[in-house]
Amino acid sequence: MSHSGQKPSVWLLLLAGALVGLVGCEDAVRNPVQIHPIQVAPPVEPEPLPTLPLNAHRGPTTPLISAAPDGIEWLVTHSQAAFEAGEQDFHTGHLGKAREEFDQALDQLLASGFDIDTNPSLANLYNHIVETVNADELEAFRDGDGFREQEVTPAPIDEIAEGTIPEPEKFDPSLRGGAEGELSSIAHDLPLTVNDPVLAYVNYFKTPRGSAIVVTGLRRAGRYREMVERVLREEGLPQDLIYLAQAESAFQPQAVSKAGARGMWQFMSFAGQKYGLAKSWWVDERQDPEKATHAAARDLRDLYEQFGDWYLAMAAYNSGAGTVQHAIERTGYADFWELYRRNVLPKETRNYVPIILALTLISKDPARYGIEFQPEAPLKTDTIKPGQPIDLRLAAETIDTDLETLRSLNPQLLRLVTPADPEFVLRLPEGSAERFFAEIAAIPPEKWVSWRRHKVEQGETLSSVAKQYHVRPAEIADANELALGASLEEGQKLIIPAVAHSEAAAGKLIRYRVRRSDTVGSVANEFDVSATELRNWNHLKSNHIARGMRLKIYPGGMTPLPQAKPRETSPSTVVARRAGSSGHPTIMEARSSTVVHRVKSGETLWSIARAYRTTVEAIQSGNRYLFSRPLQVGDTLTILPSR
Repeated sequence: MSHSGQKPSVWLLLLAGALVGLVGCEDAVRNPVQIHPIQVAPPVEPEPLPTLPLNAHRGPTTPLISAAPDGIEWLVTHSQAAFEAGEQDFHTGHLGKAREEFDQALDQLLASGFDIDTNPSLANLYNHIVETVNADELEAFRDGDGFREQEVTPAPIDEIAEGTIPEPEKFDPSLRGGAEGELSSIAHDLPLTVNDPVLAYVNYFKTPRGSAIVVTGLRRAGRYREMVERVLREEGLPQDLIYLAQAESAFQPQAVSKAGARGMWQFMSFAGQKYGLAKSWWVDERQDPEKATHAAARDLRDLYEQFGDWYLAMAAYNSGAGTVQHAIERTGYADFWELYRRNVLPKETRNYVPIILALTLISKDPARYGIEFQPEAPLKTDTIKPGQPIDLRLAAETIDTDLETLRSLNPQLLRLVTPADPEFVLRLPEGSAERFFAEIAAIPPEKWVSWRRHKVEQGETLSSVAKQYHVRPAEIADANELALGASLEEGQKLIIPAVAHSEAAAGKLIRYRVRRSDTVGSVANEFDVSATELRNWNHLKSNHIARGMRLKIYPGGMTPLPQAKPRETSPSTVVARRAGSSGHPTIMEARSSTVVHRVKSGETLWSIARAYRTTVEAIQSGNRYLFSRPLQVGDTLTILPSR
């Protein structure tokens, strides 16, 4: 994975390395053929570092920290007991009880009066609880909430690293000759080497498990090859660098490694940000195939300019420039195979370059190695700028495609709603952009998150469709200018107004546990809200937030419901403000009868309650779903007559 081994301190080494003149290698475009039947000494594994007790075991039978004296000992024992009880309840599915026990564990530490940061026992326990609870709560949130992220795919590079690689003496004798013969017959713009480490992976990729990885990558490559080759040309890089993406992800944009690297090119978060890949609650551009390819190309170009050697550049792409620079400084050799032989690179990085070279050899002549596959068709899309958030389900229904097709074309979207960014580019199936704009015009832009389209199937009625979307038949009839008793025709497309339980509706309350490095600004950016909103929701008087705090957040910036004090109501008259055909408010009078109000942009429960001379509590009582989420544009409220 890209940069997975790099740590913050490595940046100092990187800066130092930038000042060191490195010996350049022969230009890749000359197609050098290098045959090195070297004998590689078995690697000497470094002695494992001692494991902190916190990370040794998360079960209830092993103490998380060693005993401390006096009041601290009592505090540690009780806080740890509450935490472990929460862990047990969480893993058995009792999420509500687990949350209470997690809160109790943290509250005991926070309210104890001890300085947590200056006491190692308390600090270790506190940090462990916060990190564990944060991970657990997010896991539960993804599994059970409508905002849950799209499903991800394990990164193939992890599976390759876990595979059993045979010793050189167990190779098929013909393997070396075949690979060496291939070098003289194929075109390549990266230096290719045949030696024992490379042949070990060539042999692995011929096994059933290894060949399955190769076939997946070659099949998926058909979808993205044209785009990747174009971007590499635009960035002035060798075309054979495409095989890094095959090794890292098998061209699966939603691949995620165990270390948290994402996308076709397996960027860690900090590396992605360095090369302009944005990440928010709605979007992770590491999963945008084209943007991530540009970022990877620029990263690799920078690394090649630093080291002057493609093998060292690839090694640095895997573990970070500082790691490779440090290995060079330790040995005095700016040569990957010499660093390999001396075992001064991380094991994953030592294997990374042979993996890339083996995949390159096989991918250029798969039939030679018994690999058969059918490539996917090249990706062809229309690109549009919606200019406003839109539910992907509505977009799919508008152009009569399925949701999964639209999600596969836009793998950078983490949710079912596009971000509130007027410059966001949405990909649609080729030839559908004009139809999208023609049909979406029937729905007001401010309704694109909460309204839907429905194609009528045989036998459906207004009532059955309304039941499916949890709305009233009259609302569908009104939105489509139909008589309430009108019959529906198969294939007819209906506008479905005010879907009350849209899974992707912006603004649903979540609770977020503050981590060590969080700031008001970083949390606000993560959830696409403003720092002011975040402070207001949580009654923060400054930008200071402490580890372990639980913040209320309404993703996308939907303001929570203001609570109004009860007002005196008229005994018989309710004034309703509704938009007329001109778009301006009109006034209607309803005496002692129920009124239906459709929420407009800018309205709140408090403003609606004032208009109807009633209370927020009364509106909530008549519309029970308002207790579980904030008010949304397009919601239909039942306003009960005043008493």
